[in-house]
Amino acid sequence: MKRFVPLRFKLFAAAMLSSIRRRMAGKRTKALLIESENGLLLAEPGDMRVGRLLASKGAYAAEELAQLSELIDDQSEVLVLGAHIGALAIPLARMCRSLTAVEANPRIFQLLELNLAINKAPNVRTLNVACSDRQEQLRFVDSRANSGGSKRLPLIRNYLYFYDQPRIITVPGVRMDDQFPDATFDLITMDIEGSEYFALSGMPRLLARARHLAVEFIPHHLTNVAGVSASEFTEQITPFFDSLFIPSKGITVERRRFRSTLGSMFERDEVEEALIFSKQHEAEPKAITN
Repeated sequence: MKRFVPLRFKLFAAAMLSSIRRRMAGKRTKALLIESENGLLLAEPGDMRVGRLLASKGAYAAEELAQLSELIDDQSEVLVLGAHIGALAIPLARMCRSLTAVEANPRIFQLLELNLAINKAPNVRTLNVACSDRQEQLRFVDSRANSGGSKRLPLIRNYLYFYDQPRIITVPGVRMDDQFPDATFDLITMDIEGSEYFALSGMPRLLARARHLAVEFIPHHLTNVAGVSASEFTEQITPFFDSLFIPSKGITVERRRFRSTLGSMFERDEVEEALIFSKQHEAEPKAITN
């Protein structure tokens, strides 16, 4: 019989292992160089999510990359919000005309820029800001065991976000419509750990021009980090897109069912790495099967 291991214990163990890995690497070791299918990437030695998967599996988010690759070509303009160290941005940049990578965490942003240089990605521009619905100074949780889980200070201080004793820093928050007033992106991807609602609120012009939006959907982020409902989240997207593809289910949902579908997923606490919203007449991504 498979044993049930409480989430709190798993998180505690991850924090301890992260600390051990950092100590073993040496206090002056800021990153380890990993050869992976995503590229030659620098990752923090204590990163128990992206860095660990790159090092142990040799790849990260292969299915998501396959889904996104169907939405772009060599003439596409791509915006990646929450680029982290570039594990998605770098392979995507090889498939498109230009890519803009936005990362809020200043410590991780340094690794992103180094990784872009290592992988010779001249078609990528970077921006070190947080996505928000207004210009502001945001209090930000700089996670240690899972740097990709760094986020704006949650409204509810759940152990899930503070198990690794993160630093609380301040980062600039900006509206993406203000940052890119004249830009048009064919694909916008968003993985920003609970700031999705605020980012979407601050980018209606970009959403109106985009062909596709891929956005992470995590119910507890909506509740604990942003303090919004699934309906409030959905309202920021519905006016701009006609269809929703849910990769884990392999189904496409039309606009009139966005609210009920995401509401049901929210109630069942279903996580989706990348919901894909599209304009009408665009080719729909196919479900990836093993």
